[in-house]
Amino acid sequence: MHINDISADRAATRALLQDTRTIAIVGLSPNPQRPSNEVARYLRAAGYMIIPVNPACDEVLGEKCYASLREIPGPVDLVDVFRRPEDVMPIVDDAIAIGARGLWLQLGVIAPEAAGRAADAGLKVVMDRCTKVEHAVLIGR
Repeated sequence: MHINDISADRAATRALLQDTRTIAIVGLSPNPQRPSNEVARYLRAAGYMIIPVNPACDEVLGEKCYASLREIPGPVDLVDVFRRPEDVMPIVDDAIAIGARGLWLQLGVIAPEAAGRAADAGLKVVMDRCTKVEHAVLIGR
């Protein structure tokens, strides 16, 4: 475990969620049946600003969609990733480049090398957990 991998640290995960205002969701689907869409709707209802990142879409959930993290014009606190593990490293490079404070790899997104790179760059990292579930358990609505 890297120093900034907080996956097992409940207090640190709670603090990350409490200190976050803006979440870029990479791989956010416009399909309401997809987990990314359900999580985004939950997080927005919980008060977070959601920024969709999906090169296949112009808009998701009524929000402008960006092709990549580097295209987002404002600051991003947390990058929430719904992509295959083999796709994560370039996303980490982008998250570092834009100055994100945290990287969240969703359930099943297990990319230790990419997570380690993000942690070594100073990002708080959570891997193989769901933001919706963790928020509900640690903070509630």
